Amino acid sequence: MDEKQPVPAIRILGIDPGSRITGYGVIDLVGVKPHYVSSGCIRTTDGPLEQRLAQIYAGLSEVVGLHRPNTVAIERVFMAKNPDSALKLGQARGTALVCIANHGLNIAEYAARQIKQAVTGQGGADKSQVQHMVTAILQLSSTPQADAADALAIALTHAYAGHGLLPVSSTARGGRRRSTGRWRL
Repeated sequence: MDEKQPVPAIRILGIDPGSRITGYGVIDLVGVKPHYVSSGCIRTTDGPLEQRLAQIYAGLSEVVGLHRPNTVAIERVFMAKNPDSALKLGQARGTALVCIANHGLNIAEYAARQIKQAVTGQGGADKSQVQHMVTAILQLSSTPQADAADALAIALTHAYAGHGLLPVSSTARGGRRRSTGRWRL
C-alpha cells in the first residue's frame, strides 16, 4: 500500500520593521497553501533609540525562539520624505537583520510595492486593502492590526516567490515595465 507522506510545512516569519512598532507575522506553507500561525507587534517604550533597538532585538529573538521559522522575509527600506524617520527606520531594520542573522536564518527582502502587488494585485494599495486581503487569504476571524497585517503580507509574498507565484511584469508602451496583475504559475 502506497501511503502519501504529509508535505512538510515551511514556516515563514515576516517582519515589518519600525522604531516604535515592529510587526511580525508567522505562516506555515504546506504545499502552496499558507496557514496562519501567529502575528503581533513589538511595541517599544519611550526612551533613547538604542534602548528601543534593544527591545526590538529582544522581541524578535523571543518570536524566533517561540515559533522556530525556517526562513525570514523583511521589507526593504524605502526613501522617506523625512531623513530622520528614514534613518530610524533603517536602524530598526538593521537591528532586525542582525537578530535574524544571529539566529542563523536566511533572509529575503521585498520592496513595499512588490508586497502590496503580491497580496492585493495593486502596488499602490493602502494599509486597509492589505489588511483586508491578508484577512481573506489566511481566512482569519478578525482583522490584524496594520503592522501585523503588513508583516503577514511580507510572509505571504515570500511564500508566493518561493512557488513562482509573484505577478508577472510585461513591457508597456515606451519600454517601461508594468505589472499586469496576473499570477505566474
